Amino acid sequence: MFVSTHPLRRRRAQVTVLLAAMASTVALGGCAKSENSGAAPSSSGGPAASAAPSQAAAGPGCTLTQTGYPKVDLKTAVIGFSQSEKEDNPFRITETQSIKDQAAKLGIPAAHLLTTNAQSDLNKQISDIKSMLDKGAQLLIVAPLNSDGLQPAFDAAKAKKVPVVTIDRQVSSPVCTDYLTFIGSNFVEQGKRAADEMIRVTGGTGKVAVLLGSSGNNVTTDRTAGFKDQLATAKGLSVIAEQTGAFDRSKGQSVMEQLIQSHPDITAVYAENDEMGIGAVNALKAAGKNPGKDIKVVSVDGTHNAVQLIVDGSYNAVIESNPRFGNLAFQALQDFEDGKSVPAKVIITDDQYDETNAAQKVGNSF
Repeated sequence: MFVSTHPLRRRRAQVTVLLAAMASTVALGGCAKSENSGAAPSSSGGPAASAAPSQAAAGPGCTLTQTGYPKVDLKTAVIGFSQSEKEDNPFRITETQSIKDQAAKLGIPAAHLLTTNAQSDLNKQISDIKSMLDKGAQLLIVAPLNSDGLQPAFDAAKAKKVPVVTIDRQVSSPVCTDYLTFIGSNFVEQGKRAADEMIRVTGGTGKVAVLLGSSGNNVTTDRTAGFKDQLATAKGLSVIAEQTGAFDRSKGQSVMEQLIQSHPDITAVYAENDEMGIGAVNALKAAGKNPGKDIKVVSVDGTHNAVQLIVDGSYNAVIESNPRFGNLAFQALQDFEDGKSVPAKVIITDDQYDETNAAQKVGNSF
């Protein structure tokens, strides 16, 4: 395999080579591959890779025998899905739809799939999960709002011997005791890759504003840590401001409006999701700035609107965070019910978009 000599891309290429040497590849539902390597390389795959994420399993497994839970049939079981945030952004819309689509693909009756939305309220998510359990849910898929705070819901599920698969955000509760597995991205690596792109598009010099995600979850913590650690390798770049936009477009726009006033020397923006990045672009344009050119913009997610902005020249790079968890979540539940070992973590691969490929790959976005 060819390894790039470009100083900013060499690390990821070397990791990919190492993982390719370690991986044993098997078919897994509609997913591209399963890599027993414990870490996820960046992907430059086409539509198949983005439509159904590849995944790498890590950590000790959990089995039906270990938990002592009763065996149930997915085709006839009542399954609950708890969404954490309102579905007014592409990530949450796609995430929820992937759960519904996979249930339908497996022949699970629509009446057997219970869905709730916590509307970004932790207490409501706890109540939602307990309500689904009261309605007879025998299996649960949960997109946690925060890494901490859902213990009462997990306790309720455990009391009824209902297995829980978590997706997107990792919880601090003990695996195989309170939940079976976490399925999601390597958020630290996403932050590092975003920093690599920031270094590339800025030439390694400039003043960066960071739009942080919502507090209390590992996504924000990890994407921030990965970005800052990697950005520190470019001595000419510095973070001069950081403020939360709570993963929301309108909040990202209002925060950017404030930062333009308080830090007029900003030359780059790192947004920890596309919605905040798009809000930042709107604020910059309203202020007469030239995002994508005078002020570089890099974010994480892979939404259609953000990728299209790269094509249009108002954005510079997007690191994908694939929300299509349906296949992997149901596969984990099926494996568990079949007596197989379910890994503690399933880390998916993520693509990325920049000026060299956005026009060709915009169809992969969500």
